Amino acid sequence: MNAPVKKPKITGILEATSRDGQGKGSARALRREGKIPAILYGKGQAPISIALPLKELTLEYTRGRFRSRLIDITLDGKAVKALPKDLQFNPVTDVIEHVDFIKVEPGVALRVSIPVKIIGQEKSPGIKRGGVLNIVRHEIEFTCSPEAIPPHIDVNIAGLDIGTSVHINSIDLPKGVVPVIKRNFTVATVAGRREEEEVKPVAAAATTEGAAAAAPGAAPAAGAAAAPAADAKGTKKEEPKKDAKK
Repeated sequence: MNAPVKKPKITGILEATSRDGQGKGSARALRREGKIPAILYGKGQAPISIALPLKELTLEYTRGRFRSRLIDITLDGKAVKALPKDLQFNPVTDVIEHVDFIKVEPGVALRVSIPVKIIGQEKSPGIKRGGVLNIVRHEIEFTCSPEAIPPHIDVNIAGLDIGTSVHINSIDLPKGVVPVIKRNFTVATVAGRREEEEVKPVAAAATTEGAAAAAPGAAPAAGAAAAPAADAKGTKKEEPKKDAKK
């Protein structure tokens, strides 16, 4: 008889268990079991302390966009949609040690950090001229409903020349996605080395001219220096004559 086929685990769902213990001792005990402590926050609700399997949580984290994706958490047989808000890592091993989640309520706006995706680099005049792309903000914090969270924000730099920038107000944002910062901040720039390219040839020319001028003039300069020395050596300093005694 063939062994039953084990169904693969659905990605994006974490099985949580309630926990009562607090403190470092309790956290160490959880880690020995392959779990980590976490807290689930909800609007108008008391925080819920839970434990999550470290392996499955790490897989979710390595998928990318962890802070801008909704995660399904099953707790006491009930499915809860949550948004990862804060993570703590071990400073030595870089292993996840603690996670805070925000419970998602339908229709309630969230503050989400969404990654930036640069497009149009092949059409940027500044990049074609050897400019360097400088991404000022790799992530931008927005407010939006849980159903409207975009996977990324497209930032088009097709028209950027050297020394120009793209700001948040010039980006086409999805409907319902509003930046938390109200000012028109910079997202990306194209920088160049035009000044360095102009200075280097001038400096090189000056160095070459200086070397050429110094070479033919080296012998006279030495002779000129030697002549005063010879004169100084061969000339006796006159002393004032003393009146003869009468």
